[in-house]
Amino acid sequence: MADRVILGVGGGIAAYKACELLRLFTEGGYDVRVVPTAAALRFVGAPTWAALSGHPVSPDVWDDVHEVPHVRLGQSADLVVVAPATADLLARAAHGLADDLLTSTLLTARCPVLLAPAMHTEMWEHPATRHNVATLRARGVHVLEPATGRLTGADTGKGRLPDPAAIHARALALLAATDGADAAAERPRDLAGRRVLVTAGGTREPLDPVRYLGNRSSGKQGYAFAAAAVDRGASVTVVAANVALPPPAGVRVLPVSTTAELRAATLAAAAEADVVVMAAAPADFRPAEVATDKIKKADVGDTPTIALVANPDIAAELGAGKRPGQLLVVFAAETRDAHAHARRKLRAKGADLVVVNEVGVDRGFGADVNAAAVLDADGVVRDLPEQPKRAMADAVWDVIRARLPGTGLTG
Repeated sequence: MADRVILGVGGGIAAYKACELLRLFTEGGYDVRVVPTAAALRFVGAPTWAALSGHPVSPDVWDDVHEVPHVRLGQSADLVVVAPATADLLARAAHGLADDLLTSTLLTARCPVLLAPAMHTEMWEHPATRHNVATLRARGVHVLEPATGRLTGADTGKGRLPDPAAIHARALALLAATDGADAAAERPRDLAGRRVLVTAGGTREPLDPVRYLGNRSSGKQGYAFAAAAVDRGASVTVVAANVALPPPAGVRVLPVSTTAELRAATLAAAAEADVVVMAAAPADFRPAEVATDKIKKADVGDTPTIALVANPDIAAELGAGKRPGQLLVVFAAETRDAHAHARRKLRAKGADLVVVNEVGVDRGFGADVNAAAVLDADGVVRDLPEQPKRAMADAVWDVIRARLPGTGLTG
């Protein structure tokens, strides 16, 4: 039997994005019942939700009373997702109000509940909203951090609905955790109050207006580190180098392309970070000269020569400039003698930990799983067998968390 998902839709302009979230669920074979608020139906009508879900749609507890929907929906659901969750809806949920079908469902649900907020920045930052979010989280409700970006009108700031794909990924993790398949999804918020910087992806160094030197890094592992840190309560910034993935919900993303751009953004953001996770793969070299026009084979022949110069060592700069108590985690993607190279890199960069894995055409880059080891100056701290990259990220965060000042833990 397909998992039963309740998709609640609050009355915000982002309600139209819930159509994409609904599509992701139904294409995955989930049985989805949409429960909009009356205000949400002003943005997207009931016929749309009914057509996309295959179920009748109503915000009212008085429809189909004989089926007792205000109790039955919550009792029978495997997951409740609300997107967008407006400031008003968060307030009603936090105070246990049950004045429509959606809030009644939230009160009766005994399954995981995931709320994806969307509102203007001032509303999200208001003490009342922050208190309501803290109350809901204390009860075990999963409340995502909103994204930063363009809001209604000309406003820009924190409060944008996270990408539907990111909400969907978090929802699937909760469903898997319910089935006992993903304990990482239920991690405590043990990074609350911490500021985290993650780099992700691979840099590209232009040869001409068309071509570039680059590498195979997809950014999947870096984004997994960012998503895990957000779920554990951290405030997370990601410097993303050419990453073609939806950003994790609740992170601030700084897009870059070249190693020089990665360096500038990373050094600036690291000044305020408690933990820096250098998961990106910056190019070690760049062309000494960049052609202003496309390089033609007729002009360079069959064996062209490209002069290269070394790029700056960003990790070494970060290691040399670390603040007291700041942790630096670097990565070593190696094709042979992985541990030996990783130990040398740890010393050379002045890092606290190095995550090392062997890579190749079918390993590491672009894959959904990874295997690695975490090393410190004394040797191997933890071996990590092949597992999904999100699980890998949580395992590494366990090691990092034990070394943060004020934890009372040891490495």
